[in-house]
Amino acid sequence: MTAIRTVSTTPFADQKPGTSGLRKKVSVFQQPHYLENFVQALFDTLGSCRGQTLVLGGDGRYYNDIAAQTILKLAAAAGYSRVLVGLNGLLSTPAASAVIRKYSASGGIILSASHNPGGVNGDFGIKYNISNGGPAPEKVTDAVYERSKSIDHYRILEGDDVALERLGEIRLGAMVVEVVDPVQDYADLMGTLFDFDRIRELLTSNRFTMRFDAMHAITGPYAHAILEDELGAAAGSVMNGQPLPDFGGGHPDPNLAHAEELVALLSRGDGPQFGAAADGDGDRNMILGRGVFVSPSDSLAMLTANADLVPGYRAGLTGVARSMPTSQAVDRVAAKLGISCYETPTGWKFFGNLLDADMATLCGEESFGTGSNHIREKDGLWAVLFWLNVLAARGQSVAEIVHQHWAEFGRNYYSRHDYEALDIDAANGIIEHLRAQMQMLPGQSFGGRQVSLADDFAYTDPVDHSVSQHQGIRIGFSDSARIIFRLSGTGTEGATLRIYLEAYESNQTKLNLDTQDVLADLIAIAKQLTDIEQRTGRKSPTVIT
Repeated sequence: MTAIRTVSTTPFADQKPGTSGLRKKVSVFQQPHYLENFVQALFDTLGSCRGQTLVLGGDGRYYNDIAAQTILKLAAAAGYSRVLVGLNGLLSTPAASAVIRKYSASGGIILSASHNPGGVNGDFGIKYNISNGGPAPEKVTDAVYERSKSIDHYRILEGDDVALERLGEIRLGAMVVEVVDPVQDYADLMGTLFDFDRIRELLTSNRFTMRFDAMHAITGPYAHAILEDELGAAAGSVMNGQPLPDFGGGHPDPNLAHAEELVALLSRGDGPQFGAAADGDGDRNMILGRGVFVSPSDSLAMLTANADLVPGYRAGLTGVARSMPTSQAVDRVAAKLGISCYETPTGWKFFGNLLDADMATLCGEESFGTGSNHIREKDGLWAVLFWLNVLAARGQSVAEIVHQHWAEFGRNYYSRHDYEALDIDAANGIIEHLRAQMQMLPGQSFGGRQVSLADDFAYTDPVDHSVSQHQGIRIGFSDSARIIFRLSGTGTEGATLRIYLEAYESNQTKLNLDTQDVLADLIAIAKQLTDIEQRTGRKSPTVIT
């Protein structure tokens, strides 16, 4: 026997979602009523949920299992007729988007803090994806925040926890909970996009070896099932494939700083020919060849240039899109292909309208995210399969493809310098200091580079004409070099200032230089414009990617 209970509550002042939902320390979510308040605010904002289908799952980080049970009971009280939940409460973010789309769900709740650390002292997060499978737009997340500031009660079904460790249907009050295979629907979708026979031939040949680092996060089961079981990669090709609540004590961010084991393997002369990694919830990727790192910006450009080799994209691309801080490498490919290239704010939700309107086919961000119109999220394993398909079709190494691309299009030297856990007032002070200089900067010269543009990026969506202001400060130079400054919305502690640096080089004799050396003068200009050492006491970034 179950009953719906109404619980009195008071608002929390800190439930404003960032670029990818609400992220806080686990201890914050563990406060009485905290999770319930936010989810009830979401349901209240959505209106009547009666008779609708919800998708639920997460990356398996600490508190995932407890939160899933609470949300199921809140969903039952809200009137949902069915919830599709991944086995053991697990679903990668790309798979959740695929399931929402395949089963025409009204939306989905994804439990993840993406690439942030996990564990009892780590981070937790929750975000809502709408019926197209993509992250809720700002008008929805803003409305949820407004509701969270006045909420005074939530409704929850009283009952036992649901057994999520076996497939099948279970009743929770009047609602059906269907526990689904978290891998199968996603794997089936990948099979429609890529030439699995050709990839299988590559992976089972004696001349090719690879490693995929799942970083003890959600993509482990997906990679085992697709890369090893379906496509025949040798046993052990998937590293760190068991999802753990604390990601094995590591930082599930697939970059050169945090995937040290993989990077070391690919740096050896006898190492694997191909390496890749994905993050906590499976939406980010890092691509490596033996002795070569493919920057996310270059990866987007190279996949765009080779899309005609992949069955799912052989008919042609309607356009491409990149976030504003992402390098302009893909712009050059789009120009050659004669297709549009859209520049959006950071946040995958900004790609959704372009994809829905069939104005873009591929999209990507410099923060190790790449995707396409197959779902409405970035997709780490999809990017890996895309690269494997290209490698199989071209019969070349990663390094050969990279160097031939630079020879044809030139190279956009690019780097991101992150200053993490800054004092919030100091970080905001830097941004205001930059804004105060903007009108005076055009025409000024710094170290031989003349400023041609200085603005605070604003975006007008070409589909719904919504406007997003203050999306990052851009300093452009007459030689096409750029410096971008923005505060990140994905951290949970203090503020993170991201500085993006880019310089284009077409001289064939200068395409294999050290990135930080090439960008040294821009780094110095960025420090000069921000007064960052004086304002924060930091002499160097926390992380350079």
